[in-house]
Amino acid sequence: MPIFFRKQVLLAKIEATYGVDPTLTGALNAILAKNISISPMDGSDSSRDLVTPYFGNQPSIPAELHVSLSFETELAGSGTAGTAPAWGPLMRGCGCAEVIVASTSVTYNPITDNPESVYFKFWMGGTLHAIKGARGSAKITVNAQGIPTIAWNFMGLWVAPSEVAAAVPTLTAFKKPLMVSQANTPTFNVNSVAMVMRNFTFDMNNQVEPRMLVGSEAVVIVDHREQLDFTVEAVPVSTLNPYSLANAQTTVPVSLVHGTVAGNICTLSCPTSEFKRPTGYQANQGVAEWPLSMLALPNNGNDQFSLALT
Repeated sequence: MPIFFRKQVLLAKIEATYGVDPTLTGALNAILAKNISISPMDGSDSSRDLVTPYFGNQPSIPAELHVSLSFETELAGSGTAGTAPAWGPLMRGCGCAEVIVASTSVTYNPITDNPESVYFKFWMGGTLHAIKGARGSAKITVNAQGIPTIAWNFMGLWVAPSEVAAAVPTLTAFKKPLMVSQANTPTFNVNSVAMVMRNFTFDMNNQVEPRMLVGSEAVVIVDHREQLDFTVEAVPVSTLNPYSLANAQTTVPVSLVHGTVAGNICTLSCPTSEFKRPTGYQANQGVAEWPLSMLALPNNGNDQFSLALT
């Protein structure tokens, strides 16, 4: 029998000890994902470069083995204010702290020291790809008349694949997303100016690297370079002037709110963002629009953004 591509199961759980299986179950750790892609044996090949009296290929030895895993989840809250969303462990594995205020909010913000790590189990058919010590980066996309998503890119240490019966996933913790619209996305402000937005992305741009040394093998996050990219209707510069703000390197707040009902309100705040040089205009339906980019800058440190679920 062939392995059917649609038969995929993904589990994820925060590791208590780096690189050690924290015991994942389909009932508690399943991820409702789409567009899963795995590179199951990344690394390099070290040629042995042997001297021979004839032509031919040289044998090689695999080195720096690690796994790359990418997928998307839908952006939606848990349905209950103060309860972490089912994709919360993924945010924690992307160098974020999770702060819970009971019955009120769950907030994610970047951290520099001691980021957590994730253990993944991914089945393609009956083939299990375990990925230990994983850390990654995330990109939030909120486009008008689209489903809001988070694209995840993780890197972890290699574990030899094996044939193991796939877990049975329970996915009820993942709630249906709201379409991005005027009704469901009530706020998109730049420098406290309400903007008409076509598309928006927030990219953590985490620099994730495998660090393979004698005595320690790990995947580490060595930097965060958060960036916002969005397209909005152009307005008079007397209303919002991205040119002068970029030239003066003035930082301004950016705020996006998606959702209107408690338990499913997502608020992304970047309080000190700096415009990059605007690149011009584009026309959509005869209307002038700005494609704009901004850098989310830290103020006192680890405060360049927050994602609050209320």
